[in-house]
Amino acid sequence: MAENRASARTEGVPCWVDAQLPDVEAGKRFYGELFGWSFQEKDGLVQALCDGEPVASLAHKADGRMPTVWTVYFATPNVHALVARIHTAGGQVISLPVPVGELGTTALAADPEGAVFGLWQAGTHPGFGRRHEPGTFAWAELYARDTAVANTFYGNLFHEALFGADAAPDFGRAAVTEVFPAEMPPHFLVHFAIEDMEEALGTVNRIGGRLQVPPFDTSYGNVAVVTDNQGASFALLRK
Repeated sequence: MAENRASARTEGVPCWVDAQLPDVEAGKRFYGELFGWSFQEKDGLVQALCDGEPVASLAHKADGRMPTVWTVYFATPNVHALVARIHTAGGQVISLPVPVGELGTTALAADPEGAVFGLWQAGTHPGFGRRHEPGTFAWAELYARDTAVANTFYGNLFHEALFGADAAPDFGRAAVTEVFPAEMPPHFLVHFAIEDMEEALGTVNRIGGRLQVPPFDTSYGNVAVVTDNQGASFALLRK
């Protein structure tokens, strides 16, 4: 079903994801095969479409020193005010708010443990056209060293989205050691919905990706962590 775009504007709701890749064309081939995405370029962004609706974007990683990653963006009605609150709460501002044409305004931040996330103040682009369907965003899990610190930081920052009367969070917190080695730095893991785990993992392997963490059960579904053919990690989620 199409995204409820009004609810997607609530501050702290995951509203977009993008991948920073060395080779965008290779990314289009990989994710087009895995999720059935088509692509269009709009205002300099390569948008991924699922059934004609925007679900993600792929961007060229201009600086080779930067990681090849998927980033989750949280909605905000006022990105400048949110950046100030993040700083006050002990987070870091990685990049100050920058307009993306008429689409909106973006910024990058990190929580007190260093996990990086994005912010999005919508202009003409409100965010996901679809989610919670096969081939679309389904969940963002923060793997933290100290979940109490994470809960306090994000609970204060995004209280309405996480605990409000109409909240239906797409965002969870877990200890790094539950899935990853203890030395893994805190990070967000973007989850995409799939219908058949075995088939999806077979496709990942066939098109040059690899399995990072075999399927395991969570409170929100069956999850496997994989990397694409350029090293960007993401998760497959079967509910």
